[in-house]
Amino acid sequence: MVAMPHPAAKPAPTRTDVARLAGVSTAVVSYVVNGGPKKVAPATEARVREAIAALGYRPNAAARALKLGSSEMLGMIVPDTTNPFFVMLAHAVEVAAAERGYALLIANSDASVATERRHVESLASRRVDGVFLSSVLFEPDLRDLESADIPVVLLNHSLDSPGFASVGVDLRAGGRTAVAHLAEHGHRDIGLVMGTTTGGGLDGREAGWLEGIRAAGLVPGPVIRAPFRREEGYRLGLELAASADRPTALFASSDILAVGIVKAFHESGVRIPEDVAIVSFDGSPEAEYSWPALTTLAQPISEMAAAAVESLVGGGPTTNRIFAPELVRRASCGC
Repeated sequence: MVAMPHPAAKPAPTRTDVARLAGVSTAVVSYVVNGGPKKVAPATEARVREAIAALGYRPNAAARALKLGSSEMLGMIVPDTTNPFFVMLAHAVEVAAAERGYALLIANSDASVATERRHVESLASRRVDGVFLSSVLFEPDLRDLESADIPVVLLNHSLDSPGFASVGVDLRAGGRTAVAHLAEHGHRDIGLVMGTTTGGGLDGREAGWLEGIRAAGLVPGPVIRAPFRREEGYRLGLELAASADRPTALFASSDILAVGIVKAFHESGVRIPEDVAIVSFDGSPEAEYSWPALTTLAQPISEMAAAAVESLVGGGPTTNRIFAPELVRRASCGC
């Protein structure tokens, strides 16, 4: 059998090909592709874009990055891309970055320190223009980004980190507000369902819960800990439903845990809010569409994302910016 020769690969279309087909200079093609620096008449731009589509032309991103000294790409690392809060946060950052001409590369650390570290190293090697890091650690290792001179914003980070920009929400205020609101409904036994991370340290929501308990003159209710997952909330809900010492109210440190608890209570015949009132934290869509709808401390995600992008690429402040959560009253607390 005689092997048939492979047909020669068709060369990729170039900027010169586009210019020839559109009847313009290569500089005009560059202005259209890059959005400037010079303006192009609408009719001319339409011809160039038609030629690009007809030829299937794709700009060389590597060459463009080399020329501009910028990849026009930002990186973002989050601990859980299945958590609605981080889905919303990543989307808001992507929108805010796009408004400044940047694309966003998102990586999931799966709440693993080792995986987070690997993603940091990968983004540093790719020479992205900046990184948003929602770390599993209170004090993440940023040496690779520092040595590569890549700026970083610690996102969803409520502690002051000298030398680094950070954006977060006032977790302590959220915990205090949740307890005060449940106390207003007459509850004296208020427990805490606290999500756990691999980072260790006292979470601000727990500190705020305890401050709220003391401010109301109450005895702390039970503190139950579990990873930030629906199934863990469900498991805890079943345990609470069967407990003779079940508190009359709960502050859940995330909507995702609260949703699992609600499902378990329904299956176990525990009424919400008649038997147990619930206030959660985050303000995700799941809270609104739970039944009953969850009263929650909503994080101002769009504002936080805009502040993070401004700090990273917009010449904004490189300090710790903290936003206040908003109490959204719904049925789960008795409102």
